[in-house]
Parts: sequence; structure tokens; C-alpha cells
Amino acid sequence: MSGQLRETALELAGLLWREHTVYRDHTGGVVIRGEHVQRWISLAPGGGRDEVLVRAGRILDGGTTAPARAEAVARLCAGSSELAAVCRRLLSETAVTPTTAPRGSGGGQRKPRGRAAMRDRHTSLASWGVVAAVVAVIGLCLAGTAGRI
Repeated sequence: MSGQLRETALELAGLLWREHTVYRDHTGGVVIRGEHVQRWISLAPGGGRDEVLVRAGRILDGGTTAPARAEAVARLCAGSSELAAVCRRLLSETAVTPTTAPRGSGGGQRKPRGRAAMRDRHTSLASWGVVAAVVAVIGLCLAGTAGRI
């Protein structure tokens, strides 16, 4: 199965992308990377005799692969063109996920907690203490000058 899987992956890679890298992963499956589109496809033996588990995901900045965003089971005997159609559908699903929002749009950002939240707060508790002390000193000065008049 692994030899057939690699041959299928090489043929499939040629159908999907002009620029690609095909390699075997640690689980015995085959991975096709398209660096120029920042996507990857994985083919692994499925539950059935002629079935493969097809998974698709993104390639992050720095070249690391993100976890799979979409997966499907396909039959190897269906042919490489039908397998390529399954892969294209999975790749399109990875492209429209909400976490692919541009970095400046606020997608996927968390609110800081603990000291980081206090540091990011505009007016901290210490600042309010300083303001209260200044008001108290001004009040005492005004009270002292009012008593002399």
C-alpha cells in the first residue's frame, strides 16, 4: 500500500501544483507540500483496503505545518482526477476558515490576563493613587489658605 500511496501522491502533486515537495511522514503516510500556496495535503492508509484518508491544512510562517483543517476518505481506485477533485475541495475548505483573517483584523487574538492585562490598562491602580494624593495636597493647600483669609 505504501508504494502505491507514494506513486499516487506523486501523480496527484503534479495535478495540483507545479511546485511541490513530496515526502513520507512518520506515520507511514505521504505529504505533498505546496510552499507557494502555503498548503499541504496528506495521504494516509484508510480503514478500508482501497481507501485513503486525505487531510489538508495550511503551512504557517516559518514553514511549520498547522494541524489539518479538513479531511475526507477517498478510494484509490477512483482515479487520480477524482482524488484531485477531493483534494481541491479540501484545500478550498482550508482557505475559507475564519482563522485565516489578516493579522491586523483582530481575528484569533485573545485578551491578556494577569499582569499583562494590568500593564495594558490605560489607567492603572497606582496612577489613580497618585491622582488622589495630588488632589489631597491641593485640597490641604486650599484649606490652609482659606483659613488665613
